[in-house]
Amino acid sequence: MAQSLVVSQEEMDKQRQCAARVREGFPGRTYKIVTYGCQMNAHDSENLAGMLEEMGFAPAADEGEADLLLFNTCCIRDNAERRLLGNVSALAQRKREKPDLLVGVCGCMMQQEGGAQRLLDLCPFVDLVFGTHNLYRLPELLLRALRGQPVRETDGDERGCIPEGLPVRRTSAIQGALTIMYGCNNFCTYCVVPYVRGRERSRSVADVVREAESMAASGIQEILLLGQNVNSYAGGATFPELLRALDGVVPRIRFMTSHPKDLSDALIEEMAHSRSVCPQFHLPVQSGNDKVLREMNRVYTRAHYLERVRALRQAIPEVGLTTDVIAGFPGETEAEFADTLSLVEEVQYDSAFTFIYSPRRGTRAAARPDQIPEAVQHERLDRLIRVQERSTASRLAQQVGSVQEVLVEGASRRREGFLAGRTGRGMTVNFPGDAALVGKIVPVRILGTGANTLRGERA
Repeated sequence: MAQSLVVSQEEMDKQRQCAARVREGFPGRTYKIVTYGCQMNAHDSENLAGMLEEMGFAPAADEGEADLLLFNTCCIRDNAERRLLGNVSALAQRKREKPDLLVGVCGCMMQQEGGAQRLLDLCPFVDLVFGTHNLYRLPELLLRALRGQPVRETDGDERGCIPEGLPVRRTSAIQGALTIMYGCNNFCTYCVVPYVRGRERSRSVADVVREAESMAASGIQEILLLGQNVNSYAGGATFPELLRALDGVVPRIRFMTSHPKDLSDALIEEMAHSRSVCPQFHLPVQSGNDKVLREMNRVYTRAHYLERVRALRQAIPEVGLTTDVIAGFPGETEAEFADTLSLVEEVQYDSAFTFIYSPRRGTRAAARPDQIPEAVQHERLDRLIRVQERSTASRLAQQVGSVQEVLVEGASRRREGFLAGRTGRGMTVNFPGDAALVGKIVPVRILGTGANTLRGERA
């Protein structure tokens, strides 16, 4: 059972009092948040922005105009960490020219063992450092930084308390993320999430429904339910029961991410009969070989994964499947990687997030002596991408001639006078239309395909 532990009302009141002190004592300040990583990080940044605006800060047009630069970090991939360190170290000259500029770094990399010290060794001028467990304490920490005290808060409550009622500044008026649970209990051997996000703990059904209803009242048409493993949700109900409680609150509900070991028949049944849940399922496979899956500690087999895919497609024939795949896991042989290619070909995903294995400090896989040479990893990734590109092209082509319900998200970036939106299964459609349609769900006849998108006309 996942743990539920809500931050006390007394603590949340303390943060509101600190926010009021910042607003009164340091008026007219601006901020810019730079976000790395996943949808969870992006939603965390929406909460950080909400707290900053509650403190009287206004968003800056660009980094050069900001009084506070806040970097929300990711440590899942090595490349994100390198980019962060490069971007922050480049601010040394600006700090000398503008001593009042505050530079803050928060998020997963700061929660990782040694992450904050690596940053401070390279960038000792950083004013504000805090981890994932301390995000809700931004008002208190920022007040200290504004008063000239360097802030180094990366320990926090290792249980990872859940803060309710945080302000939020959403980046879209049409779609919004809603976190239903935090942390992970799976301890995949390549992944740092349990170490930087903590163990699983779920928000209550009542709190989730209350936030969803508030989002609906503000005009949100589509909610993305977030969690490291949403189908192990345990906030006084199962995940299928939570979906039932949310059904009809908004026209569309999506969720991610799911673990194959927890994909139940009850969840499939609920999806098949729900009014709001979209026919889209992100089901990370990571590898198609049983030996590699065991060494990743994924706790399922290729056969079990394929059986779950068949069950999904039998109950929801139009379901759009997406996945995550790793190429070049330590010790992976050519024959084992071939099993991954054959699984991707067999399943025929709509799309896939494909990665080369990246060793992360503190994980078991990083300590293995049989790391795959980078050149071999990239060659395998290239082959994997080509296989998936064929699947994507095939899945897109199957939509031609159909009429799809499309939630219009805004102007197309591809063609002037066109709108862009997504079908229920998550495919992007570009079609000619007026801006008055933004935020509406409209029927679109699919006429053709692009590399990763569909082209249509309003039906």
